[in-house]
Amino acid sequence: MAQIIGSVLADSVAAIRARHGEQGLAKIIKHLDGEAKLIFSSPVEAWKWYPLDAFVSFLDADIRETANGDRHVLVERSMKVVELQLRGVDSLIAGMDSPKYVINRIAVIHTAQFQGIQIIPEIDDGPRATIKYMGFEKHHDIFEWVLVGFYLKALEICGAKDVSAKFTIPISEGAAYSEIALSWA
Repeated sequence: MAQIIGSVLADSVAAIRARHGEQGLAKIIKHLDGEAKLIFSSPVEAWKWYPLDAFVSFLDADIRETANGDRHVLVERSMKVVELQLRGVDSLIAGMDSPKYVINRIAVIHTAQFQGIQIIPEIDDGPRATIKYMGFEKHHDIFEWVLVGFYLKALEICGAKDVSAKFTIPISEGAAYSEIALSWA
């Protein structure tokens, strides 16, 4: 079973509180059930591992309640959260001017944020890279939007121009692995 570190959940809860207040957060939690409701009804512990499925349920409820089900908004929302992360604790990325270094660093960050998900970056000699994710299940497809936003903002922060990030093998296909293609100038 794939898991995600609590600090990611805590960052998401904080972002929702900032956008929609306590009432907005309570509205989202109200639409959760089972384990997800238990997890998000209590304080999230940043160092603890949580089921990825619970976080997926939380993100789905958030999008239903605050964006009329439009998952595209997750790109922009994840860009904002990522900017805070990369300019904060992981500020080593913020000052680097090499997209290839940043992509490798993101693989390390994602390895620390997920259990049961393998990340394999393949960086070309030119301004392109492909990152494979093994371990996501078909119903984790909401992460396609989150990861696109993550890479767009991280590469932008390091100075890359004309950044493109798109899934060539979407999580939603339920294949043995998913794959995101990156390019930049």
